[in-house]
Amino acid sequence: MTPLPPPLGDGALVGWRLDADRHTPDWDSGEGAYRVGGRWNSRGVRAVYAALDPATAILEVAVHKGFPALDAVPHTLTSFRVDALDRVHVVDPASVPNPNWLRPGQPSAGQQAFGDALLARHGFVVIPSVVSAHSWNLLFVASVAAGGYRAIAQERFALDTRLHPPVPR
Repeated sequence: MTPLPPPLGDGALVGWRLDADRHTPDWDSGEGAYRVGGRWNSRGVRAVYAALDPATAILEVAVHKGFPALDAVPHTLTSFRVDALDRVHVVDPASVPNPNWLRPGQPSAGQQAFGDALLARHGFVVIPSVVSAHSWNLLFVASVAAGGYRAIAQERFALDTRLHPPVPR
């Protein structure tokens, strides 16, 4: 479950990530982002993309793979706790140099360089999600964030079948 915020819960900072089962053991390697780059990192930077809630983590994967893949390919939902709260940097949307970086579209070289600098300077970066504008992504590079987080659980992901209904004949 997503932790309840204070004063209802303990206020833990929990991240969520959804991976195809074959990538589950290396969920924090940043291998995919390293190979091709991402919205907030250039190729060659091992950025780990996660979200502050499981629904956003699922949407972030679905926007790239689609619900059919999430329905037919086994996936695992990983939760982890960030213990080093003093190493978390929250990006104010107003501080992003180009507002279009927070809208759907291809990332620019400037956007990736901005993200690379944040990832190199901070253990963890909390930044608005593009796919869910009122949600947050949590990014980190494992070598930079070492000792500041720990896995909580990994569970088999099950897509609600209504998101991939049969096609009527």
